[in-house]
Amino acid sequence: MAATLGPLGSWQQWRRCLSARDGSRMLLLLLLLGSGQGPQQVGAGQTFEYLKREHSLSKPYQGVGTGSSSLWNLMGNAMVMTQYIRLTPDMQSKQGALWNRPCFLRDWELQVHFKIHGQGKKNLHGDGLAIWYTKDRMQPGPVFGNMDKFVGLGVFVDTYPNEEKQQERVFPYISAMVNNGSLSYDHERDGRPTELGGCTAIVRNLHYDTFLVIRYVKRHLTIMMDIDGKHEWRDCIEVPGVRLPRGYYFGTSSITGDLSDNHDVISLKLFELTVERTPEEEKLHRDVFLPSVDNMKLPEMTAPLPPLSGLALFLIVFFSLVFSVFAIVIGIILYNKWQEQSRKRFY
Repeated sequence: MAATLGPLGSWQQWRRCLSARDGSRMLLLLLLLGSGQGPQQVGAGQTFEYLKREHSLSKPYQGVGTGSSSLWNLMGNAMVMTQYIRLTPDMQSKQGALWNRPCFLRDWELQVHFKIHGQGKKNLHGDGLAIWYTKDRMQPGPVFGNMDKFVGLGVFVDTYPNEEKQQERVFPYISAMVNNGSLSYDHERDGRPTELGGCTAIVRNLHYDTFLVIRYVKRHLTIMMDIDGKHEWRDCIEVPGVRLPRGYYFGTSSITGDLSDNHDVISLKLFELTVERTPEEEKLHRDVFLPSVDNMKLPEMTAPLPPLSGLALFLIVFFSLVFSVFAIVIGIILYNKWQEQSRKRFY
C-alpha cells in the first residue's frame, strides 16, 4: 500500500497522511529538545528551528565535525561534502559513521534521504548502510560499520547477499533488528535469524532521490520507502509491540570490504509525533529501560561483575590465606588427638 505523499509534500499533506494511516489524531509538532534533559516547551516561533538544528541534518551541514561540541560527530572515513555526507567511498576496506546527541522523544519519525552508487556491477558491490537508534555511539565494528551486540534498533540497507543458497530474496534488501545487547548479527545469513521483517529495495545507481522513513508510534514500528521516484511511501516493515527506551542516539554507518560502493547521506529529518493516549494506554506505554519486542524472546542479559579493586583483591587473598592456615592448624590438632586416642586403645 502506498501513501500518496512524497518527502517533498507540504506540512498539511503530512498531517492528513498521518491521520489516515494511523487512525488517530496526530499533529506534526517540532518541540525543543534539551541535550540530555528531555523535551522542553518553547514559543512556537522557535520550535522548528531548534529541532532542525539539534536532531536533524541537512545542507550546508553546519554543526557536523569531530569535536566534542559538534551536534553530529563523524567517525572513520566519513567526510562532509558540499551536497552530501559520504560515509564510505567506493573503495575497499573503508568504514564511516555519523552520530547525533541523545534524543528523548517518545513518538518520532525519521526521514532518511540517501544515495548508494558505485562502479560495481551486479553482485560486485557492497556492503550497504545502516540507520541506528542505540544506547551507545561511536563504536566501530563489523555490523555495517557499527558494533556487534548493540543495544537498540538497527535498520539495514543490505546491498550484498552473503548467503549463497538463498533464492527467495532479491538484493538490495531492507531489514530491521532490535537488540538488548545479547544478540550477534549473523553476516553469513544476512541477519535472518534476528530480523523483524524486511523487503526488497532496488536503490543502487538510481538517477532520482531515494528515501527511507522510520516511524515509532505507540510502540509500533513502521518502515516505509520512496525509491521509485514517484514521491509515494511504500510499506516495507510493520511490527507492533516494539519497546525502545528514550535517550538513545540516532546515527548512520556503512562499511566496505572486498566489494565497495559510495554510501551517501543527504539529509536526516526528525519529527516528534504527539499522540493522544487513554489513561490505560499511558499505564501500558510507560518508559522502558531495555529494548524488547512483544512475542519475541530475546536472551536475557547478565550484568558483568564489576572489576575488583586492589584493596578488595588484597583482602580476599589475605583472608583466604588466614582461613587456609587456620584449617591446617585445626587439621593437625585433630590428627594429633586421633593418634593419642589410638595409642590409649592399644594399652
